[in-house]
Amino acid sequence: MLPYNSLTEATAALGRNLTVAETLWFNYAAKKSDYFLFCHNILFLFIIFSLVPLPLIFLEIKRVLPFDKYKIQFNVRLSFKEMFKCYKDVMFMFFFVVGPLQLVSYPSIKMIGISTGLPLPSWWVVLLQLLVYFMIEDYTNYWIHRFLHNKWGYEKIHKVHHEYQAPIGFAAPYAHWAEILILGIPSFLGPAIVPGHMITFWLWIALRQIEAIETHSGYDFPWSLTKYIPFYGGADYHDYHHFVGGQSHSNFASVFTYCDYIYGTDKGYRFQKKLMGMRESTNDTKQNGQSLQTNGTNRNRQSHETNGTKRNGQSHEMQDCKTD
Repeated sequence: MLPYNSLTEATAALGRNLTVAETLWFNYAAKKSDYFLFCHNILFLFIIFSLVPLPLIFLEIKRVLPFDKYKIQFNVRLSFKEMFKCYKDVMFMFFFVVGPLQLVSYPSIKMIGISTGLPLPSWWVVLLQLLVYFMIEDYTNYWIHRFLHNKWGYEKIHKVHHEYQAPIGFAAPYAHWAEILILGIPSFLGPAIVPGHMITFWLWIALRQIEAIETHSGYDFPWSLTKYIPFYGGADYHDYHHFVGGQSHSNFASVFTYCDYIYGTDKGYRFQKKLMGMRESTNDTKQNGQSLQTNGTNRNRQSHETNGTKRNGQSHEMQDCKTD
């Protein structure tokens, strides 16, 4: 709850006029408790988990031709029933694990200093803080994820998430309840080290989940804006991790690729991409060769037909001359 009763008081306290964003924030948050504002995360997560994957599910079911060629594991298709079951399982964990965890974690948010007041941070500050959050989460998640791929961690916990060898958007938060709790630590660590505003915290939680849905989408769209982010992994990168499954020792990072590169856990992925590149090059060479052979055959046929026509024409001319 903001410590101002009116916009006039807020303006006087700041010593300047409020920006448009600050005015909107004051009108919305002035009379709401900090706890209520924090609990907005539950609503945001529900909306993101439910709505963001829907376009991808539509593509998976309808197999729309202009987009279907970007399906990574092209031969693996889930039915609507299977995808809806995944969503129901995610919602079960959401209402009984994620939601309650959000409700009881508010004291820690107050302890680390997440603010709800004025002034609002500049967009540059927000962007820099979000970058720090992504970097910290990515590094810590890498090591936790790598630990979960040891024999005990995989069999007892992480195997649940790998039930979807060809991931879909709904499967991004699909996991064992213990994994949900464990991976909450990297998500919380960034805001704990670099506390920001509640709006920044909302953006962080929302963007992280949207990113997870994108990397579990099963589609690698060439026009995705994330392809312009340096060292960003994306759907193709993480899809390989699911494709290999429990035996995977590649592509543990959640967002970026630098940890896998530094610690040598992307060698399998890079080797596969190299093989695919060689195969494509070989196929192109074969196609070009077949094209040249076809063209040569056509030219030979045309030549034979032309010569035959000429000979036949000459023969008829000679016969005509003899008859005369």
